[in-house]
Amino acid sequence: MWFETVLEVEDKIAMKLYLMNRLFVILLLFSLLSGIGCKNSYEEPIISLDEYSLEDGFSLEVVASEPHLIAPVAIDFDNKGRIWVAEMPGYMNDMRGTDETKPVGSIKILEDLDEDGIVDHSKVFLDSLVMPRALAHVYGGLLYAEPPYLWFTEIMDDKPVNKVLVDSVYAAEGNPEHQPNGLLLNIDNWIYNAKSNFRYRRKNGVWEKEPTTFRGQWGISKDNFGRLYYNDNSRQLLGDHVLPNRLIRNKHFTPAKGVAQMLTKDQRVYPLHATSVNRGYAKGVLDQDSILVNATAACSPLIYRGGVFSAEYEENAFVCIPEGNLIKRNILSFRGDSTLAKQAYEGKEFLASTDEGFRPVNLNNGPDGSMFVVDMHRGMIGHHAYLSPYLKEKVKGNRLDTLTNFGRILKVRKTGEIPEYKIDFESIGSQELVDLLNHANGWIRDRAQQQLIFQARKETTEGLKKLIIGGENSIAKIHALYALEGLNELSFDFLIDTAQSANSDLTAHAVVLLERFVSKTNVDKANTLFEELLKREDAQTDLYLLSTLGKWLAIDKQIFRSMIRIMNRHQREPIFREAVLSGLQGDEKFLKDSLTFLSYYNDPVLMEQLAEIQDYKKEAIVNPIYSRKFLAEDNRTSGAKLYYEICASCHGLNGKGIEGLAPPLMNSEHVADAKRLGLIILHGLEGPITVNGKRYDLNLAMPGLIRNDEITDKDIAGIIAYVTNAFSDEPKWLKTEDVTKLRLAKPKSGAEYTEEELLNYSVE
Repeated sequence: MWFETVLEVEDKIAMKLYLMNRLFVILLLFSLLSGIGCKNSYEEPIISLDEYSLEDGFSLEVVASEPHLIAPVAIDFDNKGRIWVAEMPGYMNDMRGTDETKPVGSIKILEDLDEDGIVDHSKVFLDSLVMPRALAHVYGGLLYAEPPYLWFTEIMDDKPVNKVLVDSVYAAEGNPEHQPNGLLLNIDNWIYNAKSNFRYRRKNGVWEKEPTTFRGQWGISKDNFGRLYYNDNSRQLLGDHVLPNRLIRNKHFTPAKGVAQMLTKDQRVYPLHATSVNRGYAKGVLDQDSILVNATAACSPLIYRGGVFSAEYEENAFVCIPEGNLIKRNILSFRGDSTLAKQAYEGKEFLASTDEGFRPVNLNNGPDGSMFVVDMHRGMIGHHAYLSPYLKEKVKGNRLDTLTNFGRILKVRKTGEIPEYKIDFESIGSQELVDLLNHANGWIRDRAQQQLIFQARKETTEGLKKLIIGGENSIAKIHALYALEGLNELSFDFLIDTAQSANSDLTAHAVVLLERFVSKTNVDKANTLFEELLKREDAQTDLYLLSTLGKWLAIDKQIFRSMIRIMNRHQREPIFREAVLSGLQGDEKFLKDSLTFLSYYNDPVLMEQLAEIQDYKKEAIVNPIYSRKFLAEDNRTSGAKLYYEICASCHGLNGKGIEGLAPPLMNSEHVADAKRLGLIILHGLEGPITVNGKRYDLNLAMPGLIRNDEITDKDIAGIIAYVTNAFSDEPKWLKTEDVTKLRLAKPKSGAEYTEEELLNYSVE
């Protein structure tokens, strides 16, 4: 038996030597042949994907990895199909986020010089950036966000030229989890963002900025119709039921049902392994096997529009769940006046991994129709201002904070499908651009529309009109319509003809665009159209008609007849109420008085809303998006900065205190009570104090911040928010006005509080 085993080993060694010799010969021949070949060979890292599970029928490939990129957070493609990537290597290199303000970020161009589908070369387009988080190829250049700024630069020989500041207050400096991002060019030729209530466009060389609905947290996407989708940490898919800005045109009315809606109540996730999350200690966050139950860090939804996956995947909503190392798939249902979502599976995910470094933070439709996954590939993705003591201990134990300096871009493609990107958008002909509006791939359609407008291809006007009136592809028609809008080639009569189209989607867009032609001259012809469209009894057509009739009502009160017919048809339906109210141009009293005389119409909620708008006008109360100039920094982030500047030298960066100098804050009962903590921060503390059963006899009194005129009540509220979040398992907040009251609650001595006073003090 022993002898047979030795023979078997010897046979294996002999076979291994034989194979190695054969491999050497093959490599030698390859090297000789490559010397006379026409294609160079490039070194490309090999990344194993054995820990990844993907739905059957798809394949997963590594397109790019370190050393060509580190900590990618967003990508976009140029006209050559190359990947441009924004990198954030300064984000969360440790649990303090010490490199957050250093200019170590960059935007790179990734190239595949040997054309094998894997990035083998990278070059820096912009460097020395502080936390860049978004980029978009628009108007022949690059738009990118480096808070607090939004920049646009033209491109020459892969270098930035003629840099322009688009917005100096695009974002407040601070936490990247709560700063605008996205830069999504929609079909309506406007650029939209997540975590922002502004949209942008460039027209005739001038950048425009105007209010829009506030949307989401990180990442934004669109469907073929032009509706927008986004999310926040705990709600995996949000969206607007209508086109952008349809429900916010009345400044004194704020919609609540048609925008920023949760499209599915199902937040269930199915990771493949035990999960380290910030509030894992809380009841119901993890199951009995320590596996995450519901999403806690959802981001970057993508509506797949690639045209390469099979039909059941088209316009599905894919969502990044980086805390669970997975990507979720939702199936959308479009009902004309609403959109609903349903998870595609129960008990599994589209893509999931046991690799805790897999952190999908962005998804993109690609030029080849594949879905591209931006994997930040980092141990820590939660900002230091929000880390709970629970997660800090977890991270310390499994050393996740040491997982830095990595980054991946993955590609999900249909098995067997190897689409190619061969379109030269730099030199393509005008008619070819028009023809590409019919392409199955939404990325190519978007780029064709953009090129028609940017290159001012006005010679395509008739071809675009022919496509709209005589074409068969309804999606292509909408692209063509907005290409004409961008070229300033729309006319009232053409839009009337377009609105009569049998396709409800195209009709909706034409009705929207007709608003720019509201006038006494056009009102009769418009009303004839509206009466004709009413006969369809189609919910989507009714919704967009109702959203625009208020504009025409301001010109001719006869429009009320069309308006009331739709209102009666959809009486007491919230989104139709919002459509009515948004379109009104000062006719709230007229409408309210007119409805009062109609016995068959009874909607008390609408009547109350009409009265409320009238009151708001008198008191100059507007929808907050019209008064907010920029998004303020999250108070926990500002509080963290102040803590490091003022408190950490005594209480320690980790809140564990310094022997002989200050007691610990971590899990302190005095931190758990937000008002008590506020009294200490404001007025100070003297004498002994007991924390977690241990008495601390300190010789020095802790001075309060009340004597520092530069520290505001808002600053104090920020410190409280950060400290209770970072050093206790139950985050708490105080409003600024509550801090103002605490400022007046002075100790008996007029100096600092004692522990006894704190314990006995009752704050009303």
